[in-house]
Amino acid sequence: MARRQPRGPNDPDDTDEEQTDHRIDINNAPDPATATPEQAKKYLNRSVERVVSMLNELQEATAPMSLVEIHRAIDMPKATAFRYLWTLQKHRYVERNADGHFVLGLGFVGMQSRDLDVLQERARPWLERLRDDVGETANLGVLDGNAVRYVEVAESPRPVRMVSAPGSRDPIYCTALGKAIAAQLPEDRVRELLEQVEMTSRTAKTITTVDQFLDELASVRERGYAVDDGENEVDGRCVSVAVLGTRLPAALSVSAPASRFTLKDVPKVAKALTRVAERLQPSGRG
Repeated sequence: MARRQPRGPNDPDDTDEEQTDHRIDINNAPDPATATPEQAKKYLNRSVERVVSMLNELQEATAPMSLVEIHRAIDMPKATAFRYLWTLQKHRYVERNADGHFVLGLGFVGMQSRDLDVLQERARPWLERLRDDVGETANLGVLDGNAVRYVEVAESPRPVRMVSAPGSRDPIYCTALGKAIAAQLPEDRVRELLEQVEMTSRTAKTITTVDQFLDELASVRERGYAVDDGENEVDGRCVSVAVLGTRLPAALSVSAPASRFTLKDVPKVAKALTRVAERLQPSGRG
């Protein structure tokens, strides 16, 4: 018969549920908030508690944390901590930036699934109506870590069109959606997001410095909408407005080939987007 091997220093410290389940009284379990230390010892899952401790450390951190900082903060072997983080990253509760440091990811703080479901459900018919009115692709995007993720897309029926697949991600610094969302964030948060990416040129018009991007955000706040004028795609143009009043950092946009969607068209489309965004606010009549 195979014998259970002792745990090594880098092995997970999960409680063996098969050995402890027979001691658990599910119907008479104490309230976790008032349980005695002896009761807590019986019901507590140490692995879950350490994951919570890890997430709490990331939540309270003022800057992305390194693996060394995390494993020291929660007194966990480095290899075990990395396995926990790797698993959390797989499920998008943690994001790892270009420097290898960790921050909370979309699954934990950026996108409450129920809130997103409600927003998508409410936005879908309005995006379709907007697409039909302007004849171009309409999008709903949310902040996903240090990028924008397209979560709802009403695709233009025209043969030549601009479109991003739902679930795809683009940088905040070269997209109208990213600008509209970033304009609602504190400056230190914007700087933190930009520190996690390399602001490379996608076209000759791409903004590639933090100061230029912050200046652009000031213009976005002043006029009430954001514009991507050939910054992400050479022949593309996009206008976006933020969706306010929700717990999600979200925005709506309309995108089209620049040859068909002129700069003179932008203010009119921005007004249409603003009307839809107001409908999607919690107090709106969506």
